[in-house]
Amino acid sequence: MSMNPNASPFNALPPIVWALFFLIFGIECIFGLGERGLLGGPSAVGWRLAAVNDYGFSGQAFDWMVGNLRLDGGYLVRLLTYPFVQGGFTQALFASVILLAMGKLVGEVMGQRVVLILFVLCGVFGAIVFGLLTDQAWLIGAFPCVYGLIGAYTFLLWQNLAGRGLQQLAAFRLIGLLMGIQLFFGMFFVVGYTWVAELAGFAFGFLFSPMLVRGGVARMINLLRRR
Repeated sequence: MSMNPNASPFNALPPIVWALFFLIFGIECIFGLGERGLLGGPSAVGWRLAAVNDYGFSGQAFDWMVGNLRLDGGYLVRLLTYPFVQGGFTQALFASVILLAMGKLVGEVMGQRVVLILFVLCGVFGAIVFGLLTDQAWLIGAFPCVYGLIGAYTFLLWQNLAGRGLQQLAAFRLIGLLMGIQLFFGMFFVVGYTWVAELAGFAFGFLFSPMLVRGGVARMINLLRRR
């Protein structure tokens, strides 16, 4: 097998992963340029806050809908839009890096349509769990979605290790490391409860992935029976 040493490793990324990346990072760049006065004039400083109010997911508004048994279609759209409003450049950078890495790994095995389905559904599920379990006002950022892709990758790794007769717990090292880092920072900074949505997104990605690949559910049941 011959390989081109000058080939870019990014060429193998599925187009849908690139599209999600440019949406997340492109919007963040617009906010950043506006906050630095390089785009949009003086009013651009408030673009991020306006986007949070218009497109972020509010746990309090969700509680109101649940308590009054009323659905607001205009507000439910925020389940799809909140991942594209980041809290700052650092959040956008880390979310984008994880998206590129996990999107490539999951897309190569499961296909780019599955990447999009998981990105959307894990974000929706993460927000719903966040709204049900916490009283925090706002949820923004793509982490619940990309954690869902980590969940899908964990399932693929878990399945591979189980099929080879190796220790399946090793598949959960990545999510354990990420949660450990969040716990560490939580000891020194106020990080809120966004980890609830992120962990829910991971769980959904892990448990829903077998339904998105042919024979995935049967293989998962067989692997569990072996234990």
